[in-house]
Amino acid sequence: MSIKKRSKKAGLAPGTLIHMGRAKSGATRIDLVEYDESHVEARPVESIDRCLVKKPLPTVTWVNVDGLADLEVLRHFGSCYGIHPLVLEDILATDQRPKAADYGEYLYVVLKMITLDGESGELRSEQVSLVLGQNYLISFQEGIEGDVFEQVRSRLNNEQARLRSMGPDFLLHALLDVIVDHYFLVLEQLADRIEDIEDELIGNPTPATVQSIYQLKRQMLFLHKALWPLREVASGLQRRDSQLIRDTTVIYLRDLYDHTVQVLDTLETLREMLSGMLDIYLSSVSNRLNEVMKVLTIIATIFMPLSFLVGLYGMNFKYMPELEWHYGYFMVLLLSAVIGGGMLIYFKKRRWI
Repeated sequence: MSIKKRSKKAGLAPGTLIHMGRAKSGATRIDLVEYDESHVEARPVESIDRCLVKKPLPTVTWVNVDGLADLEVLRHFGSCYGIHPLVLEDILATDQRPKAADYGEYLYVVLKMITLDGESGELRSEQVSLVLGQNYLISFQEGIEGDVFEQVRSRLNNEQARLRSMGPDFLLHALLDVIVDHYFLVLEQLADRIEDIEDELIGNPTPATVQSIYQLKRQMLFLHKALWPLREVASGLQRRDSQLIRDTTVIYLRDLYDHTVQVLDTLETLREMLSGMLDIYLSSVSNRLNEVMKVLTIIATIFMPLSFLVGLYGMNFKYMPELEWHYGYFMVLLLSAVIGGGMLIYFKKRRWI
């Protein structure tokens, strides 16, 4: 997981299409779905020698472009549907901040599609750009394997689905909604990992535990940067005075906004839990160090009078009264045991150990 800053080559005019970031590799796949209330047709597109959207309303055309390696594909869609070169540049630059812009004849929305790799535990982020027109919607993906749109495709195959009888603005809502709903799944998986680390933190914390906590904190920071602007996007869509968004769709966009707020609330809760877990780890390490120091201090304190005693009898004087005692050695051992035991009893009564 990395966050890359956007950079432009010197001397290029605004709107010039150049490869940036992960858009350099991968083949471009184009899928076309045409549907209305009575039928649906889906097929891959082999050639783009003509404009794909030609049928009038009520037929809705959804074009999904998976992969940004071929610049000619972007130029083709730009010329066919009047997409501004700056918008095409934003589509190609895969480090965009989530936003929505109304260009009159079309509406441009960009956001992040985030998944969690179950094996490595790393977050995978893919930029999704959506262009909404009068009777079409074009979605652009980076070309990373897999997406979260399968649920939308299944709904299109259901004759009873509301999506079949609604316009392309409702398709826009459906795609945004499934992306936002997948955020809940990602956060749920992260929450399970946090619970596992919390159990480890209580049972037997190790340096690897704090490394896992810091890794999760970095992931939460990445999610916060990717999701926080989305609330503004959802809020703007439900309040946008655009002819492309019908009144019947606005209520669903309000529900999308509510889901976005819930995602952000859950994200903030998990971030607070991680901060608390880090404090618990530091406190646990400090308490364990205190216990070790207490034991060492008790041992040193017990041996202080014993060291004095054996040091006293270890002085090199010829005339000492006890040197000739037959049981002097055993008396010193007994006296040492009495002193050590007496100190332990005293420490226990004072609840120092």
